[in-house]
Amino acid sequence: MLIHFLSFGWRRIWREKQVNIIRIANLSIGLASGLVIFLVVSYMLTFDRYHPHADRSYWIVTDIHRESTMQTDAAPRPLADVLRRTYPFVESAVRLETIFGRMMSVPDGKGGWAKKFNEARNMCFTEPEYFNLFGVEWVSGNPETALSSPNTIVLSERYAEKYFNTPLPLGKTLRFDNRVNLTVTGIIKNPPANTQLRYDGLISYATIPALESQAAMQDWLGLQSMCFVLMRPGAAVDQLNNALKVVRKKFLPPAESDHFSYHVLPLTDLNHERSGMAPRPVLYGLIAVGLMLVGASCINYINLATAQALQRSREVGVRKVVGSSRYQLLKQFMVETALITMLSVAVALILTQLAMPVVNQVLNDQDETLKPTISIADLMDPAALRWFLPLLLIVMLLSGLYPSLVLSGFNPARALAGRLGRAAGGLNIRRALITGQFLLTQLFLIVVLVITAQLRYMQKTDWGFSHDRMLAVWLPQQVPAQHQRLAEGWLGVPGVRSVSFASDPPASPYNRPVSFSYHTATEPESFETRIRAVDENYLSVFGLTLVAGRNFDAADTAGRQVLVSENLVKRLGLTSPTQVIGKSMRVKDAERTIVGVVKDFRSGDLHSPVVPVTLIHDLGHTAMAVLSFEAKPAALPEKVIEGVWDKVLPDQLYKSSSVSGMLASFTNMESLLAGFVQIFACIAIAMNCLGLYGLVTFMAETRAKEIGIRRILGARTGQMLWIFGKEFSRLMAIGFIIAAPLGWWLTAGWLRQYAHRIEVDGWLLLATIFLMAVITTITILGHALKAAAANPVNYLRAQ
Repeated sequence: MLIHFLSFGWRRIWREKQVNIIRIANLSIGLASGLVIFLVVSYMLTFDRYHPHADRSYWIVTDIHRESTMQTDAAPRPLADVLRRTYPFVESAVRLETIFGRMMSVPDGKGGWAKKFNEARNMCFTEPEYFNLFGVEWVSGNPETALSSPNTIVLSERYAEKYFNTPLPLGKTLRFDNRVNLTVTGIIKNPPANTQLRYDGLISYATIPALESQAAMQDWLGLQSMCFVLMRPGAAVDQLNNALKVVRKKFLPPAESDHFSYHVLPLTDLNHERSGMAPRPVLYGLIAVGLMLVGASCINYINLATAQALQRSREVGVRKVVGSSRYQLLKQFMVETALITMLSVAVALILTQLAMPVVNQVLNDQDETLKPTISIADLMDPAALRWFLPLLLIVMLLSGLYPSLVLSGFNPARALAGRLGRAAGGLNIRRALITGQFLLTQLFLIVVLVITAQLRYMQKTDWGFSHDRMLAVWLPQQVPAQHQRLAEGWLGVPGVRSVSFASDPPASPYNRPVSFSYHTATEPESFETRIRAVDENYLSVFGLTLVAGRNFDAADTAGRQVLVSENLVKRLGLTSPTQVIGKSMRVKDAERTIVGVVKDFRSGDLHSPVVPVTLIHDLGHTAMAVLSFEAKPAALPEKVIEGVWDKVLPDQLYKSSSVSGMLASFTNMESLLAGFVQIFACIAIAMNCLGLYGLVTFMAETRAKEIGIRRILGARTGQMLWIFGKEFSRLMAIGFIIAAPLGWWLTAGWLRQYAHRIEVDGWLLLATIFLMAVITTITILGHALKAAAANPVNYLRAQ
């Protein structure tokens, strides 16, 4: 019997190729969308779960409580050492410090460099205990001693090839920041993609004191390192929490103790908390979207299947008359559904695999060290099979069970007489399904319109300073930067208008608040300021406006002069900017004098309001040179600028980026989110259009006699079209009534994270219903017009 069902089902699918192609396309698009989302979420949830003791490994983070609470992903440098020496329940603890923007050189043996690289985020300082906590596979070297001595480094296989063109360069030398030589003492396997600890170079932690100072290693107020703890089997996390409270009170100064708090997070939360790229609420939201898209495809299958019910009514009637039971018919229709589902799964897998390179590239663009390799082969993993196989089963049941029950439940006498009418396929159930489709589609449209409007608003934001045609060149941090020689050389390049040296542009992602005291106050103010170390050309290069006082004096080599923003003056409760001129200000552990007040500008992204900023005349702490260009040249003369660098600093690596590009990075996440939502919205619209096609087909068949009689009695084509239009208008309105408040609530909650945001007003909601009406009209007009204009005799004869 099963062979008969399979044979008959295949012939039926082949005979009705057009409608079944639509069904397969519908299911495969929805399933492929869900698979892409579920594969990405599954990949994100596997981060850092492969470590040998992940179940008892923890990550210690610090919150700083001042004017507001700032969450960090770091801890004081001495903390790990205190924990492993003092507390028996701690089996091991390790500290690591990620390296940002440091140079690694390969000596050529002749006093020069064979290769130079700028390394960021994929190298760190760490201790031998690193190999006790984390899953590292060794190729060569001794994990117990490889990082026990200063000036040693362990490399991954790919970095061994990158630096030395050999897989085993043990004993070879690398030069770090032109300051110390590092000896290669070990080679490890390349880190996997699904970890936040993607380090290709591990430098011994004992190297840091020679680069900084021994006192810096005992700094309890600085948060330079990440701290990880491995608990002994059976030890409770509460023991560690209690120990951290004791450590904080014992080692932090009494005046600062209440400003810091330590928290314990599972190692497996490394990718979801603080510095991670995949917060759990976002992942759960993606799962919900994936389920909605898969569910929408199942709804459309039901709509299309029941729309064809009348065409199969006589077949069902004949089968029942000759003795087929409802159970046999149910099995037959479920077999047909299974065949269509399997074909849809095959197409969905192909579509998913075609989409994966794009998805991998998008993820890599968010983090260049990630290099994910997600593919449909991941579905063969046992963990993936636990959700993939149930998903297929649920899709098959959702898609096939209701249509099969409808078809197998036809009354044989009414079916053979052609008198099933509107009862065929449950019109009210179909209306409910279509209403759900309208709701989902309009909800996506609202979200797309709001996110797109917010993104455009952010891109057009006035930052309060100039940033076009500017180039930032990163300066070496550990050697004299040769400011004067660089400035003279660059000012001689045609097109370069001016040069300034600074720690950051006016708006920067590195915006840690700093406490200060004003004038005669002996205690810090109740609010904090953001610091920029700048030179006297900073104002003119960025077009910042002085509202009181004067610019820096170039002769101030001690860095005693500061400029403050209008916002800082207002927060002090003063009515005029001139009131602060000449007053003292203690900031960054030094007494300084306020010589001017600048007009407010944005110092961070648009999540934050305009905050107090202090510009310190401090050339020694600048980290970049900013070059502004004339408006005339078509392209920035970067090659010539790099040539000046190579003459002045031949041993240093040149690295630059446009200031506008740096500001654009503030909206990267919004652009990514907008892209994803737009794709999901297009898929939801496609699902909705297929559902509408099914309903208009169903209406044309079930109301055929009514249409014929109305035509004979003189109804015009426009009046006939209204039969279809009023049905869809009612369903669309019901969907909108639910989608509008839900969409407003969701988008208003999302917008609250921005200090500078649009408002969700009636125009956005009206635009949603208008777009939905246009899409609906385009979808149903052709089919409805054909049904309304057909010869009424054909309808009446068919009845």
